[in-house]
Amino acid sequence: MNDYLASLFALTGRTAVVTGGSSGIGRGIATALARAGAATVVVARGEERINDTVTELRAAGCLATGIVGDLSTRAGIHAVAEAAAEPFGEPDILVNSAGVNIRPPFAHITENDWDATMTVNALAPFLLGQRYAKGMADRGFGRLIHISSQQAHRAFVGSGVYGASKGAVESLMRSEAEAWGGTGVTSNSLVPGFVLTPLNARLHEDPDKVAELAARTMIGRNGLPSDFAAAAVFLAGSGRSYVTGQSLFVDGGLSVH
Repeated sequence: MNDYLASLFALTGRTAVVTGGSSGIGRGIATALARAGAATVVVARGEERINDTVTELRAAGCLATGIVGDLSTRAGIHAVAEAAAEPFGEPDILVNSAGVNIRPPFAHITENDWDATMTVNALAPFLLGQRYAKGMADRGFGRLIHISSQQAHRAFVGSGVYGASKGAVESLMRSEAEAWGGTGVTSNSLVPGFVLTPLNARLHEDPDKVAELAARTMIGRNGLPSDFAAAAVFLAGSGRSYVTGQSLFVDGGLSVH
């Protein structure tokens, strides 16, 4: 990479925390940030998948480690916030990719469903962002990146609490962009289409539905975690300091087709 491109995109010397970084879109992004030079902490619930991810990154010459953490409670979120800042120091980049996808019929959504979804999908990004952005602002550089959903923008196929939580994430993103404006800290969201990940496992068993979703894109296929690599590096780098409060759709054109 030449010096000009490095000034725009290289993440050497930066530190990153990626929640949900051991699978799906989170793993794709953790891989991209680490391979672009960031010292990367992978946060997830399952130790085995964390170890697999970290082993793969280290084999590629990356500086990476993992933290087993539970974002389903306030105490768990605060514990993750402190633990993830230990290996490489306070993060310059936070990616909120961890999520739960509870989809009972709307009339059967319980208060527990609501609380579980909102805690992982919306409260964790808020608390982690609040915890880390103060230091980012003091240092004059920070990147808050959220993984949103089509259902933050329109309701379909039973959006339920999941859609509400992702709508909250995008509003949070705009609030963060406003709150930290002028400090060097920016906040943006990536909006996937349908991506073949464990979070969408229930749809994998319906090949007709998977094919139907692919046909709704302009590219003609569903997304892969690797499709988010370049977008994540762009949002994390120095070259996009003037981009904040934005939702970047990485969806093969699904949202406009």
